[in-house]
Amino acid sequence: MYVLELAGEDDRFAAAEAGAAATGVSVLAPGLALTRAVVPDRLAGLACTRRASELLGRTDASVESARVLLAAADPDGAGTIAVRARDVRGTAGVDTRAVERVLGDVLVARGFEVDLDDPDRELRAVFAGDTCALGWLHVEADRGFGDRTPTDRPFFQPGSMDPMEARAVANLAGARPGRTVLDPMCGTGGLLIEAGLLGADVVGIDAQAKMIQGTRENLAAYLDAGVGLARGDAARLPLPDGAVEAVVIDVPYGRQSKVAGRDLQSLVGSTLAEARRLADRCVMVADRSWASRAREVGWTLTDRFERPVHRSLTRHVHVLDTA
Repeated sequence: MYVLELAGEDDRFAAAEAGAAATGVSVLAPGLALTRAVVPDRLAGLACTRRASELLGRTDASVESARVLLAAADPDGAGTIAVRARDVRGTAGVDTRAVERVLGDVLVARGFEVDLDDPDRELRAVFAGDTCALGWLHVEADRGFGDRTPTDRPFFQPGSMDPMEARAVANLAGARPGRTVLDPMCGTGGLLIEAGLLGADVVGIDAQAKMIQGTRENLAAYLDAGVGLARGDAARLPLPDGAVEAVVIDVPYGRQSKVAGRDLQSLVGSTLAEARRLADRCVMVADRSWASRAREVGWTLTDRFERPVHRSLTRHVHVLDTA
């Protein structure tokens, strides 16, 4: 069993994304989840999970209870250790320095030596609400999203999705080695970059030639291979049935009735129908719910999340499957 330290404020969304790298994920407390098993390489690529630790046990959120739990776990051993305590979102009100000192004393008494800079093992003591979970750090996510800020890419357009959100969408779509992910409205290529960095082959299509050229520049800056780009119509995609494993779509935002001279309702419906023809899974992001339209063309809505961006924009993330 493993305890996951979640990022952000939406635990349900984080737990859903963690399902790309873990089995049987369930929220334990604010900012924490439990899972039966993890795939380390995939977990390192999650956007909304900070760390996974091999669970020693859990108890109520007090220093003394944490000490008793650790002592009962009988952590005999040798080598160097560090204890890191965290009060998730300040919900437990625990003195984390006291926790680290008390638990460190338990481990030193069992034969460990303390090394705060480069320990052999790290004990995580995470407190959230009325819960404390102790575990040995197993894997830490690679959170280098700041290196791919949209404004720092070779090609930028306003409204581009930030890389952390794009990574979460790519994970929800199941992007990983051996799979091909299509974005039929690829824009500046943000979703394709994150899917490609997860190891998937990526295919991008956009109606505007300048977007295809810009996406080509952006993908060349981050990806080595496995990229296909073409100008085309998202409502009439030049691909055979079942050509890809997943489709990701970031629908144009705004309440306008037309996009590039086309009715948005019709365009979204046709694009969803094409995605249904090509793949068994689709994750669509929009500024409103398109759940009923997705169902009309044969998708099953397995989940939907509302992700506030700012006062005038909330992203709706639709997770669609064929089953």
